[in-house]
Amino acid sequence: MPDNTNNNSNDDEYEKYCYMCRRPESETGKLLGMAENIYICPDCLQKAFNSINNNSFQFMDFSKFPGFDNMNAFTHMNDIPNSQKVKKKKPKEETKENKGSEFENLTLDKVPAPHKIKEMLDDYVIGQEYAKKVISVAVYNHYKRVLTNTMDDIEIEKSNMLMIGPTGSGKTYMVKTIAKLLNVPLAITDATSLTEAGYIGDDVESILSKLLAVAGNDVEKAEKGIVFIDEIDKLAKKKETHSRDVSGEAVQQGLLKILEGADVEVPVGSGSKNAMTPTTVMNTRNILFICGGAFPDLEEIITNRLTKMSSIGFGAELRDTYEQDPQILSKVTNEDLRTFGMIPEFLGRLPIVYTLDALDKDMYVKILKEPKNAILKQYKKLLLLDEVDLEFDDSAYEAIAELAMERNTGARALRSIIEEFMLDIMYQIPRDDSIGRVIITGDYINKKGAPIIKLRGTD
Repeated sequence: MPDNTNNNSNDDEYEKYCYMCRRPESETGKLLGMAENIYICPDCLQKAFNSINNNSFQFMDFSKFPGFDNMNAFTHMNDIPNSQKVKKKKPKEETKENKGSEFENLTLDKVPAPHKIKEMLDDYVIGQEYAKKVISVAVYNHYKRVLTNTMDDIEIEKSNMLMIGPTGSGKTYMVKTIAKLLNVPLAITDATSLTEAGYIGDDVESILSKLLAVAGNDVEKAEKGIVFIDEIDKLAKKKETHSRDVSGEAVQQGLLKILEGADVEVPVGSGSKNAMTPTTVMNTRNILFICGGAFPDLEEIITNRLTKMSSIGFGAELRDTYEQDPQILSKVTNEDLRTFGMIPEFLGRLPIVYTLDALDKDMYVKILKEPKNAILKQYKKLLLLDEVDLEFDDSAYEAIAELAMERNTGARALRSIIEEFMLDIMYQIPRDDSIGRVIITGDYINKKGAPIIKLRGTD
């Protein structure tokens, strides 16, 4: 007879196991307790019920189950050694972060005016003056409409937005900053993961599930949040296809009612609906939807439209005039977006369309220097914890900007570039207490020299 004294004394430290499938409670969910310390998980219980309903219960051979060789097996159910048990996780502290209570109830007096929102965006987002102005006005109008709640015979439509801009131009970052400034829940999702009715991927209601989770499952706060759907251009209608487009046009159709405003049954804590998933009802009328995408080859569509009627004659516009225009995207129309593959009904629910500029060298340098949380400021702070000053001369800023332009992936290229040349510095400094200052030069960035090291106590 095994000695269970030690096991019983520490029983509370370990998880219960399902007697049938041997999975711990953290995997199966709440276990059902039965006689003699036997616990059954919902899955195994459901299988048993299914067997009864299918009249196959009589064919179940209980002797095949582990431990059913004799009736005394019930009393040995918990004789699993501790080395094979999973310890219970300590309960998380009830912090603001995991309760979702950091989002205060938004009131009209807490919503800044458009010029104030833009001023706050200026501290974090470099350039993109037109885009910042558009998003500031749209967000202000949206929350003014939501919080005053004075709808009469004149109903104000939602200010849903479509952001068009090259990769790395700051679309996601701008939306994150807006949500942070207003202190409202923000859910960011990738349109490429969505399919119609959850085929393979997530269904469209999963977008709202994420927003609900961010708001700490508080429906009231979630219904005043922001949803950003990135890579929306990947939902363009597939051309010359004879199969059902479950991840393109069909998803655009599925998003229509959510974008416009409707009562939607939302699965809680899951990306898709099923019989075992609890659901709640959310109204999307007051949720601000912002869609973003790079829309590759859209420039070609715009150029074709602009030159279509003026390709011959003395007064004709030369095609090169448009092809060399860096701001060609700003001339986009709904007609161009329909040609790209977005359906008219979808575009009709995104009344505010604006573009972001591609980054040039000067903008890269400003991104390195000016934002409150610029990446170089982050590294300076890291080294300051080791009592080391980190400096960059002007040639270093220029060199980093040039490398970023070569990579052509926008502002996100800066991080990878800086990680590369900071690796050796971050590795060596903690091992040498005599270093007091490190100066990064353009030659070091271009691998033509070394950083300037100054020891403590020297100028």
